[in-house]
Amino acid sequence: MQQGKNINEATVSELVSENYVFASVLHYFGISFYQYSTDTLSKVCEKHKVHPDQLVAELEEWASRKEPTSEELYLNPIEVLVAYLKQKHYYFVRQELPFLSNLIAGITPEMEYVGLMADLRIMFPLFVEDFIHHIHEEENRLFKRIEMLQDVEEDQYSLADALVILEKDPIASLADEHEIHDDEMEGIRKLTMDYQLPENAPLTMKVLYHELENFERELTVHAQIEDQLLFPKAVQLEREAIRLIRKKIGTN
Repeated sequence: MQQGKNINEATVSELVSENYVFASVLHYFGISFYQYSTDTLSKVCEKHKVHPDQLVAELEEWASRKEPTSEELYLNPIEVLVAYLKQKHYYFVRQELPFLSNLIAGITPEMEYVGLMADLRIMFPLFVEDFIHHIHEEENRLFKRIEMLQDVEEDQYSLADALVILEKDPIASLADEHEIHDDEMEGIRKLTMDYQLPENAPLTMKVLYHELENFERELTVHAQIEDQLLFPKAVQLEREAIRLIRKKIGTN
């Protein structure tokens, strides 16, 4: 980063142009990059009482993060998979969505992007509201059901209670509902023309489109993990719980 030039004396816009992820890191420290585009990093850090080395260390840490592969996730028990998905939900809600919301609300657009940004400022909060509702539904229904099925399999419920649990919210119906949410960003993708921008577009718009596209990519991977790994494991767990209850009934 910034070869031949002290990073502290580089401007915020230079650093963000070189690596868009730097905009996310600045947001993590409470700094909106578009408000300080011509200021040096040292000046911005002094104003916000952050040491530049902290920013660089955080950027390097983000760059070194490695997501587990599908094979690694598949080989783990279902509770590890659920814990991973919960952690991703937390990251989306506490980091990604606030950063995108900050960009959309805070950017002062060039004339050619005024209309588009006005539409995004209406559309994105609705998307966020729907997305958070979807996460809560998933955690309260699907994840909770998986936890209860594990308890049934471990014989922690009476026969009567286990039968009530098995009759409610079968995994197949939850899977059908989940598929409805698999393309939540379709409207935003259409509005931004698949995140395409001319080469001379402002840096703020380039960062915004990059972050929106990256978020959609993460959501796609997240949905695939749920559809291809979590649901098959949950179906198997449900079958085992049903087999156990049938065996109990047969011996009573």
